[in-house]
Amino acid sequence: MFHHHTTVTSVRILRRLFGSVAFGALVVTPALTSSAASAQAFPSKPVKLVVPYPAGGFPDTVARVMAKALTEKWNQQVVIDNRPGGNGAVAAQTVKAAPADGYTLLVTDGSMFTINPALYAKLEYDAKKDFLPVSALAKAPLFLTAHPSLPANTFAEFVAYVKANPGKVNYASSGIGSTHHLSTEAMSAALGLKMVHVPFKGMGQAVPALVGGQVQVLFSALPATVGFVKDNRLKLLVQNSNKRFSGAPTIPTLAESAIPGFDFAPTTIVMAPSGTPPAVMRQLSLDAAAAARSASVAETLLNSGVEVIGSTSEELAKVLQDEAERFAKVIKTINIKAD
Repeated sequence: MFHHHTTVTSVRILRRLFGSVAFGALVVTPALTSSAASAQAFPSKPVKLVVPYPAGGFPDTVARVMAKALTEKWNQQVVIDNRPGGNGAVAAQTVKAAPADGYTLLVTDGSMFTINPALYAKLEYDAKKDFLPVSALAKAPLFLTAHPSLPANTFAEFVAYVKANPGKVNYASSGIGSTHHLSTEAMSAALGLKMVHVPFKGMGQAVPALVGGQVQVLFSALPATVGFVKDNRLKLLVQNSNKRFSGAPTIPTLAESAIPGFDFAPTTIVMAPSGTPPAVMRQLSLDAAAAARSASVAETLLNSGVEVIGSTSEELAKVLQDEAERFAKVIKTINIKAD
């Protein structure tokens, strides 16, 4: 049921990844030559990628793979600076305070720009004014993962069971207002499901609770659960992206199963401080997108449950706008406000 691709050739991976990706042309044109003069100057020293999470999560994994690829591309050291805390505020302040010259960038999931503004009355940063979009790097679908004790082996059976047993199924999340929480609530609101939310402090606590049977379901990225799925200690029911993940092609999406247009898969993005010169922005965007789509990066990330994108800054701006509208709607529907 589950295939973990480790030995697929890069060409096949690229073909599979980009067969249906709607994120712009795969070929990076030689338009770089026109800005060759300015391009020579950047980067002339190490570049820092600031990540608002501890080492090991989805954005951090993407940042590290990208850092390696960009170090080779630029012949300059690209370093990771993990600055967790304050729902992204610590990382945002670090990048905001740095010179707007392209040497200090933010690598995060979209939640800092699409969830936090709708969730928090006061933010330490302005999601629209303080940053410029560079590129959408990659997307990690979340899978609705169930404990074997739940008497449902397909998503349709799960919906029927929850409807027949309102309030009896507990679902976990990595915290209130997390993508995992909002994904579940958006699904429940669309289908009229009543489940009990059990928030944990991060996926490090939520996954063991699911494996132990304290909760019955959880939206989780694949790397956290793949071992348990292979051992039949957990089962995958549906995924929250708008298209099937090529690492688990047999698992349907919510969009095709029950809720057209449903897409809450987190996207890892690169943002630069406002005021970064346009020539530097253009080069950052081209180089980040090209690195994300390189065969080695695509293959490495696919094995981590991540599908690469590599978009232009305009495409990322649109992704953020669409996501922000979707999340704001859900947050309003379920009426949550964080402090």
